[in-house]
Amino acid sequence: MTVTPAQRAPARATYGQSWKQVPGRALYLLVVFVLAMTAVGVLAGLFWTGIGLLILVVGVPLVVLSLLVARGFGVADRFLLQLTGLPEIAEPEWNREPAARGFWATMLRPVTNGHYWTSLVHGMIVSPIVSTISFALTVLWLSLSLGGLTYWIWGGFLPRGDGGQWGHFVADAMPWLFGSWSAWAVEVVLYLVAGILFTLTLPWAMSGLARVHHGIARGLLGRWPSDDLAAEARAESQARAAAVQAESTGLRRLERDIHDGPQQRLVRLQLDLAALERRVDAGDSAAAAELAREAQGHAKAALDELRALSSGVAPPLLQDRGLAAALAGVAAGCALPVAVDIDPRVDATTSPEVARAVYFVVAELLTNAVRHSGATAATLKVALRPAPAAPTLDVWVVDNGRGGAAPMQGHGLAGLQERLRGLRGGLIVSSPTDGPTTIGAHVPLA
Repeated sequence: MTVTPAQRAPARATYGQSWKQVPGRALYLLVVFVLAMTAVGVLAGLFWTGIGLLILVVGVPLVVLSLLVARGFGVADRFLLQLTGLPEIAEPEWNREPAARGFWATMLRPVTNGHYWTSLVHGMIVSPIVSTISFALTVLWLSLSLGGLTYWIWGGFLPRGDGGQWGHFVADAMPWLFGSWSAWAVEVVLYLVAGILFTLTLPWAMSGLARVHHGIARGLLGRWPSDDLAAEARAESQARAAAVQAESTGLRRLERDIHDGPQQRLVRLQLDLAALERRVDAGDSAAAAELAREAQGHAKAALDELRALSSGVAPPLLQDRGLAAALAGVAAGCALPVAVDIDPRVDATTSPEVARAVYFVVAELLTNAVRHSGATAATLKVALRPAPAAPTLDVWVVDNGRGGAAPMQGHGLAGLQERLRGLRGGLIVSSPTDGPTTIGAHVPLA
């Protein structure tokens, strides 16, 4: 499997870089203790009250509420972890199951999702214990670092009794080192040495404690490998629904266009031919000739409309020679001059379903450019964009028209979006007033 730069393990920080992270990590370790104490109080109260009242049914909403509140505390913890400078923890899939129907099914959805329970365990048990230990160690390190380095300033103002107990003890234990030093001087030196040691190790201590919290949060509050499978299954389901919707919309549109266009032309042609027959029987050759010319015009118009509508049906060229040739044919048949730049590799990497969808999209975009943009020229570019998992097919149609194009419900661009969504793709529209209009269709090829 290809590993992206974002997935690679971050390089070990230097000592100087670790010092830059000390304020944020120390702040996190202090604030998360307050968050953990608040969480355990709220969650324990809600959850155990709900458990006690389950027999009365009213406990069920309380248990569900405790799970939802636990999710909130977990989100807050992951948000605070950004202060540490450690990698961001991915959001879990909170809706792994299909949408439930009915009041109780909807209410109990959190109960069936393991992420809610791990968030509850984290907020009610794990985080309070770990945060208490890390808070004590953080306060210890900070106080000894700052206090030890500055003891010589403020130590003399403390009430000392007979003074210098630590200094007397150490001076008596090691007379060879301190000689005739005063107890106060010995104390200052001891605190200064401790301050230097704790200050030098402060970045490592803050980093270690923050990484413990980060590792626990990643396991209990983060995304699981199964979440990716659930998200992919949901995306596939939505893509299938979008494809069915787009196909249904396309068929209804085709039916409406045939009814409003060629069908009416052919009805008129039938009436003209009947009138022509009557004129011929009556010997009125001039009127018959006029009707024949009108019938010819209606036949030509019906044929032109049928050709236009056939752009929504995959042509034999697409099936016989592939996507590149079919798109080149669409561009050659466009009423505008179209500059074409098509990567020949698209035929080898594009499935028939994607090829048909891309053909329809390009045909529709070029038709829109002719009908609505007022453009005098257009450009069609089709390229493959490498990606870590699978390549993406990028299709760009650019015209020099008046601009102002936007996807609106019931209009052509919205239909194209639905068609591409069925392939897990998307449509990007950039069409400022006065142009140019740039529309990109992007379809993953796996």
